[in-house]
Amino acid sequence: MNTAVKIEDVRIKDISVTEDTITAQLMDGRRISVPLAWSWRLLEATPKQRANWRIIGDGHGVHWPDIDEDISAEGMLFGISARRPRISSKFSAKSEKKKMMTNKSLEKGGSKTRRAP
Repeated sequence: MNTAVKIEDVRIKDISVTEDTITAQLMDGRRISVPLAWSWRLLEATPKQRANWRIIGDGHGVHWPDIDEDISAEGMLFGISARRPRISSKFSAKSEKKKMMTNKSLEKGGSKTRRAP
């Protein structure tokens, strides 16, 4: 008797999001839970946004349209969390340079706001 479950057979029937966890009820009766922090978009979402979801891909995933988040059953099984996008180093270098220039201007008695003549 073979009891192995093929990954393509793992499908989500229902989903719930609490203050701490994302829990998927699978079609075969199992439950998968991952920490809410696993999805930074859901972590930052309102309860109303978390409650607005739909099953996608014949149960292979869930989509939250209000926050544009997708989570797959396979991702939950293998612990593949959603990573926050990085800001490019070019952007952050420009931001740091601008901040330094502003600070130097303020040290010399300058002002951040322009005054009318």
